[in-house]
Amino acid sequence: MSNQQACHGCSFTHQCICHLIPSVASQIDLVLLTHENELSRDTNTGKLLQQSLDQCQSVVWQRKTPPAELIALLDDETRQPFLLFPSDQSVECQQAVMTQAQSRKPLFIILDGTWQEAKKMLNKSSWLQAVPQVHLDITSESSYTLRRNQDSGHLCTCEVGIELLKSLGESESAKLIDDYYQHYLKVFHADKCGHALK
Repeated sequence: MSNQQACHGCSFTHQCICHLIPSVASQIDLVLLTHENELSRDTNTGKLLQQSLDQCQSVVWQRKTPPAELIALLDDETRQPFLLFPSDQSVECQQAVMTQAQSRKPLFIILDGTWQEAKKMLNKSSWLQAVPQVHLDITSESSYTLRRNQDSGHLCTCEVGIELLKSLGESESAKLIDDYYQHYLKVFHADKCGHALK
C-alpha cells in the first residue's frame, strides 16, 4: 500500500486490515444514530460495528429533521425498539427484551457520539424520548484509548455493541468483533506513528 494513500475500507495508510473485518450475523437489529461530528472523526468506532455486523446500519442525527428511515423502523409493528441509554427510567437490557419485546424483533438504537453529544441528541429529539430506554450491567473497563479525556466508566460505541451482544447471549459474535476491535486499536496507534503494526 502506498505510504501516501489511506485505504478506503479501513482508513489506514501503512497497513490494510480489511481482510480481518469479521462478518457477524445477529438475532438483533442495530441502528447507530450518529452525531454529524462523528463523520469526520478518525477515532469513531461505530464504523467497526457497521463493518462487522450484518444487521447494523448508521443514520445521521439532525436536530431539526427526524431521520425518515429510523422513524419508519420505529413505526414497524413487527419490531420492538429500545434506546441504549442509562437513565433513571432505563431498564436492564435483557429484562426489557424478555418483558417488552414478546414476539417482536428487538431493534436497538445506540447514540454514536461523545457522552455530551449523546445527551444532546436525546434532549433535542422528542421523538427519541418516547423510545423505551435500556442499560447494560457492565463491570469491565473500557480499553478505548483513541481520544483524550475519556471519562472513566464510559464505553466507546463499538464496546457498547459488543457488550449488548454479550448480554443477549451472543458471546461468540461479541468475541469476533472484540478481537477485531482490539487489533484495530493497536493498528490505529501504529498508523498514527507512521508505520505498520510490528
